[in-house]
Amino acid sequence: MSDIITEYRNENTKDIDILPTIEIVKKMNEEDKLVALAVEEETEHIAQGVDLIAKQFLKGGRLIYFGAGTSGRLGILDASECPPTFSVSHDMVQGFICGGDKAIRHSIEGAEDNPDLGYEDAKVLNENDVAVVISASGNPKYLLGVLKRAEEVNCKTIGITCNPQGRIAEEAGLVICAEVGPEVIAGSSRLKAGTAQKMILNMLSTGAMIKIGKTYENFMIDLQPVNEKLKDRAIRIVAQIANVTHSEALATLLKCNWEIKTAIISIIMKLDIENSRLELKKHGGVLRKIIHTVQTA
Repeated sequence: MSDIITEYRNENTKDIDILPTIEIVKKMNEEDKLVALAVEEETEHIAQGVDLIAKQFLKGGRLIYFGAGTSGRLGILDASECPPTFSVSHDMVQGFICGGDKAIRHSIEGAEDNPDLGYEDAKVLNENDVAVVISASGNPKYLLGVLKRAEEVNCKTIGITCNPQGRIAEEAGLVICAEVGPEVIAGSSRLKAGTAQKMILNMLSTGAMIKIGKTYENFMIDLQPVNEKLKDRAIRIVAQIANVTHSEALATLLKCNWEIKTAIISIIMKLDIENSRLELKKHGGVLRKIIHTVQTA
């Protein structure tokens, strides 16, 4: 038997190929319930990762994911959703997949065994960045190449894996290891391991954005209202935070090109749009600081 945990056979699903469909679904659901518990065991390490990423963001650094196969695709997914959610540049959170963009849709066989590809991709890194290497098994040589380059430029590193014996668990600066156990289908790490990785990436990127002021309470105040659904959400956010009617919220948003924080400041401080933007800039874009100042004045 392989000594890689993600390759173990799951004794609970040995007969899955002869079960009724409803039992197949139940078996998968039972296994998925274990994922959140495995991630829970790593919350302290995840919190350390959030603080590290937020600290580097405030230095002008970036969060850059690297992975092969499913892990690479999950990193790209998380990175691609940060600009519309938090109005950050596409450079601030990036995702690299072993084999390049073609590998997003097609398997590039053998690429993950080449450390030089990882080293080359990691040339984007600098000392202010955080490199997050993602792998269920923790063993792709591609990621070892990434970690080698990161070390050379003194870049902070985080390893996300499901295998405590994986190589990235030895090489990364901070390790987050969610031991989800054997997969429903032996070796199919797009299942429980992939779910665990997605949960961890959610926490890392969202937590770091919260720490640098990209939310107010649990409102998505930096979203980009690019469609009707998001414009409606923007109106509701402004109305609730500024305690005004939807009509007033809409009128103010139209004046400031749908900038949610600018609209809120304009209403609560009774400022024109330009001065509202200046006030926001003065407080580093953190709405909580401005509202606190108004409330305690």
